[in-house]
Amino acid sequence: MTDKQFFWGNSVSSMQTEGAWNEDGKGMSVYDIREAGENRSDWRVATDDYHRYKEDFDYMQDLGMNMYRFQISWSRVNPNGDGDFNQKGIQFYDDFIDGLLERGITPMICLYHFDMPLHLAKKYNGFVSREVMEAFVRFAKRMIDHFSGKVKYWLTFNEQNLFHMSGAFQGAGYLDGDRSLTELYKIQHHMMLAHAIISNYIHENTDAQIGGMLAYMEIYPATSKPKDVFYAEKADEFYNKNLLRCFSEGEYSDEVLKEMGRFGIKDVIRDGDLDIMSRMKSDWIAFSYYQSAVLNADELNDDIPVSKYMDIGSVRNPYLKATEWNWQIDPMGFRTALVKLHSQTGLPIFPIENGIGVIEKWDGENPIDDLYRIEYHHDHIKAMQDAMNIDGVPILGYLGWGLIDILSSQGDMRKRYGVVYVNRDNHDLKDLKRVPKRSYYWLKKVISSNGKDLEIEN
Repeated sequence: MTDKQFFWGNSVSSMQTEGAWNEDGKGMSVYDIREAGENRSDWRVATDDYHRYKEDFDYMQDLGMNMYRFQISWSRVNPNGDGDFNQKGIQFYDDFIDGLLERGITPMICLYHFDMPLHLAKKYNGFVSREVMEAFVRFAKRMIDHFSGKVKYWLTFNEQNLFHMSGAFQGAGYLDGDRSLTELYKIQHHMMLAHAIISNYIHENTDAQIGGMLAYMEIYPATSKPKDVFYAEKADEFYNKNLLRCFSEGEYSDEVLKEMGRFGIKDVIRDGDLDIMSRMKSDWIAFSYYQSAVLNADELNDDIPVSKYMDIGSVRNPYLKATEWNWQIDPMGFRTALVKLHSQTGLPIFPIENGIGVIEKWDGENPIDDLYRIEYHHDHIKAMQDAMNIDGVPILGYLGWGLIDILSSQGDMRKRYGVVYVNRDNHDLKDLKRVPKRSYYWLKKVISSNGKDLEIEN
């Protein structure tokens, strides 16, 4: 590690943390109508950060963290997603940001993390509609105008390349339809165009920075068969490299544009859109990393859209261990990702989500002995340091995901990422007490040494 400031911190979304789903003028989001199930909670309380964020900030300050990446809930500040803004919602984030700054924690704002305002989802079917894209830009510009004096790090969309895959519709506010390939490309393009407009706006009007973000997935071919290698590379081109080219060069991949033509996808890109994109630039590339993937191409051919490749050809990696959710643990893939992201863009790289989700239970007295989490972060931080010190990658920081327990992306409180336990389960809120785990004290030591002391004590 260098002596230059390095960001150590935590990342979350609003719907997985805040709760207060109907307080102080907040509008409904698509998450507010999702019902609880056997292994999932509803989203109405989450970890109650709306009322408890100061306590969580104190834990972050004690850990030595100097960055927090959070999301502004669109429907909290703009209840219908368009039209009038909610001053109480804006004031909440003013107080929230001030609380971070008072503790020496740099805020990073993400503007969209899958929770479309319900009004826009019902009226327009989410980001498949250009009207929603335009409403999002209006919301984003208002937030930038209001907060950019205090917040210098911005993201538009969480894990933007997820909207290039078959599961894109759930996170895009899409409520009804046949989920066609044309609609998938509309979602992709509307989000990229919105990102470009917002990126240009930030650079033209503020001294803040903005980067694009991917859910980076290193895709290995299942074998050295040329077909496996070719289709793994093609999946990488569509899932990863296409957005990297947009973020760093302002244009789509030729392969992506060719697929749109081959599948007869029209009326997605309008006159002037590509010019807006061409002016876009990124200050860094951000990404999440949890696992790598393996693609077997036996069932693939050129008549299958690339968005379906992993649905059809994904297989287990026999050389890697996996979590209870079958996410395969691959620190070397993390190093590979860091090297590739920099070599393909020439930009500084910022891993802003990394962690391991595990089922844990607290006995009500003793800290959870989560050696497995310590080992996971140890191995990934060491891989990151190798990327910096051996491979020459400029890396801005390391942000863990949900380092104070939060609901999982599917609403499952059993899947815990935190170094701080939150005492609730899917159907019993209990007291929501925060309890540091063994990993808390290890991570505190790592941060205080700026990554120099990674030793795991017995």
